[in-house]
Amino acid sequence: MTLGLDDKHNIPFLFVIFGGTGDLTKKKLIPALYFLFRSGELSDNFAIVSTGRKVMTEEEYRSAMKENMEIYAGENLDESVWNSFCSKLYYRTMDFSVDQQEYENLQAFLIDLEIRLHTQGNRIYYLAVAPEFFGFITTHLHRHFMLENKSSWQRLMVEKPFGTSLKMASELNEEMLCAVPEENIFRIDHYLGKEMVQNIIAIRFCNSIFESLWNHQYIDNIQIISTEAIGIESRGGYYENAGILKDMLQNHILQMLSLICMEAPVDLRPDSVRDEKVKVLKSLRLFEEAPNRSHIVAGQYGRGLVGGHEAVAYREEAKVSPDSMTPTFIALKACVDNFRWGGVPIYIRAGKCLDKRVSEIVIQFKKLPGSGFFKEFAGTAPNVLVIRIQPSEGIYFHINAKKPGIQFAIEEIGLDYCQTCKYTNNTPGTYERLILEAIRNNPSSFTRWDELEYSWKYVGSIESALDGRTLDYPNYPSGSRGPKEADDMMESDGRSWWR
Repeated sequence: MTLGLDDKHNIPFLFVIFGGTGDLTKKKLIPALYFLFRSGELSDNFAIVSTGRKVMTEEEYRSAMKENMEIYAGENLDESVWNSFCSKLYYRTMDFSVDQQEYENLQAFLIDLEIRLHTQGNRIYYLAVAPEFFGFITTHLHRHFMLENKSSWQRLMVEKPFGTSLKMASELNEEMLCAVPEENIFRIDHYLGKEMVQNIIAIRFCNSIFESLWNHQYIDNIQIISTEAIGIESRGGYYENAGILKDMLQNHILQMLSLICMEAPVDLRPDSVRDEKVKVLKSLRLFEEAPNRSHIVAGQYGRGLVGGHEAVAYREEAKVSPDSMTPTFIALKACVDNFRWGGVPIYIRAGKCLDKRVSEIVIQFKKLPGSGFFKEFAGTAPNVLVIRIQPSEGIYFHINAKKPGIQFAIEEIGLDYCQTCKYTNNTPGTYERLILEAIRNNPSSFTRWDELEYSWKYVGSIESALDGRTLDYPNYPSGSRGPKEADDMMESDGRSWWR
């Protein structure tokens, strides 16, 4: 049984992009649609309509997208396939923040295209724009009868962040629900499209060796680590509003945490899985009481060496305030207060401009108490299961065994499965998977509103805990492991970060 893509093929539709000249469209959406087209996953009766404020002709847009594909696809760009794909790519100059005529013109163009291409009125609107425009665009699509969902379907795909706080997210959600039902809103968290994140359910519920031990009796701690070696690059304006809490923790990390900690769903239908994820997010202990607030370490990168090159401090980045207090690093101890996970700390560590790029989930099992009776077993390491998300994908299982030789000595053995080595170029890209699931109306890998609601509550409690602190930024150099306080937090619990 598969969770995600089903067997529906040849679904006619229009893919309408708001923000058609932005980086997301150029780097992710057009390449993903091209590869889906090349692999035969898209119907012959489909077209892409990109909209943007930049004035350009259709041919200029197609040419610009090809130049971009030559950068991001390289030798994977097939000239004949691109020419066929390109014929289905349209561009409309449009200021989507203006009412009436702009939307009327777009609707007329889409209807004409639907008649010519026989797409039957099915549409996906992809909002590759800033979240403050989500509500406006949705409202005006509704007002101009572009979200009817009667004899055909229309769906919305929206990028993160969905709002900037619980209050703003709730208001945005109410505004969108006035125009389109919840089941037709596909809120993207691109981590949910990653192969090894999807593999978490298979690893847990297809292996008795793990699921029977997946609780507080056998697991000592869990670590969720997601670090980047790069800084914020050209995203200073966005990052000043988001920071590490809203860029990583509120979405990607809490999604991984909920998958790792959830109970077995009754089946693998989308809402059955998401119901169990919500229960985990509701069980997260908030940082409202003073003792819990010491379990948070925030940081901001300063100057340093990354890959042998001098890196500037966060406050020196473009569009960043010179006295910014936006965190670019977070480490904390989370607790899921339910019967399965009571007493098991979940350590989270994420940040920018650190020593390496890695995303992984580390499950550290408890040591067997009986092994202490054998002096030969002294100092043996605990068993560890590591689920590697990126840059390499795979599973690592750490066990202890006798070292070959006359002496009875123990050595650590790593059972290492590299998925990216075995399936090079054979797994779909994240955006390919997510777009295809939206076409096929499979919301498994998208975020439901109540998941967002409880994740915003949790992040809000962290922000409240940090508000009362005096933070001396920057407090870690670029290229380092982050603030020393993150290591101190682990050492105070008698543990250490997985290296």
